[in-house]
Amino acid sequence: MDWREGVRMAVRAIAGHRLRSALTVVGIVIGIATVIAFASFGASVQTDVVSEFQSTSASEIYVASGGGFLAGGGPPGSGIGLTTPAVTTYDLEQLRAIDGTRTVIPRGSVPVSSLTYANQTVTPGSLTATSRGALAGTIVEGRVFESGTNEIVLNEIAAAQFEPNVTVGDTVELLREGTTSLTVVGITTGARGGFTALSPPGPEFYVPVDPHYRTTQESPTLGVEQRAYSQVTIVADAGRVSETRDAIETYIQTESDARQLAGDGSQVTVESTEDVVGGIQAVLQDITRLITGIGVLALVVGAFGIANIMLVSVTERTKEIGIMKSMGATNREIVGLFLVESVLLGSLGAVIGIPLGLGVGYAGATYAEVGFTIPVEWVAIAIAMGIGIGVIAGLYPAWRAARVDPIEALRYE
Repeated sequence: MDWREGVRMAVRAIAGHRLRSALTVVGIVIGIATVIAFASFGASVQTDVVSEFQSTSASEIYVASGGGFLAGGGPPGSGIGLTTPAVTTYDLEQLRAIDGTRTVIPRGSVPVSSLTYANQTVTPGSLTATSRGALAGTIVEGRVFESGTNEIVLNEIAAAQFEPNVTVGDTVELLREGTTSLTVVGITTGARGGFTALSPPGPEFYVPVDPHYRTTQESPTLGVEQRAYSQVTIVADAGRVSETRDAIETYIQTESDARQLAGDGSQVTVESTEDVVGGIQAVLQDITRLITGIGVLALVVGAFGIANIMLVSVTERTKEIGIMKSMGATNREIVGLFLVESVLLGSLGAVIGIPLGLGVGYAGATYAEVGFTIPVEWVAIAIAMGIGIGVIAGLYPAWRAARVDPIEALRYE
């Protein structure tokens, strides 16, 4: 029997039971669509987060005391796990002297009771004390604050909290052990330093370290009280991030005040953008694999559906099988006929399920406001799944059809 004739017979058999075949294919469609939808949405989120993080945090190296982001301490600046302000002013000076370092950006939290503007009061809980370098290139209105002044820079979300919105030149009243007037000198899109790309946008208020940041530690090296930070961001020269990171880690783990103040060198972590991006990708990939497992379960159900319809088909076509065998059809040709039928059902499920899954993934990415990414490898896997399920689900029914005795089959009613 010619293989083309086998395909035509399989198509006729499927078309002869349209409703039953359609219901069987639905199981495969649901499984493959689920896998593709979750995979495409996961790939879209991963691509968007990683690209945004890399574009805003390129060439950055992070020093965190109390546990870093990848060590389970949470994003620097989030307050999670960063409980030991241990990086002293002396350490900042030594970090600036390391070859390959362009900018050192300390970040500290200044607890406050409230901020008031135009008779409206907000309670941010804390302000971010940092250096001018943190705001370089991010100002959309006004300028960066000057060190040693009562000046403040707000991000756009913070400025919009008030009605009317805060603008450059306005004055806000800070309540912290008394009331201090702060002059708004700039509006920013966000500061460098910290894992801001991973955090949902929120109101941020930036003030100069001097005179607002007052957390101190005694420097073990110098024996004097100095400002101490739980997080510092170092901007390295482009193309020298890896070697600069290694030099920074060597200093932090061997000579720094931070190592001694933290009490354990392992509590002071040094991580680069590359480290963090790798961690983000690993987490998102694990989540995507976990969720796509739901689709795999649906595919297993679909496989049983194909096996069931093929077994029913073998029973219904027993006499037809007997006639084919009596006319010279071999067991191999009978097996091939039923395998082609089951593979067509699985492939049809893939053909319908893949675009359906991509459509759902696109809708999810649009809703989440991230760029849509087609997971090419998962599309290839889905095609292989459709064909593979057809083969696996059709093997036993095809083998059973090949074992039909032609004499008994011709007597079958």
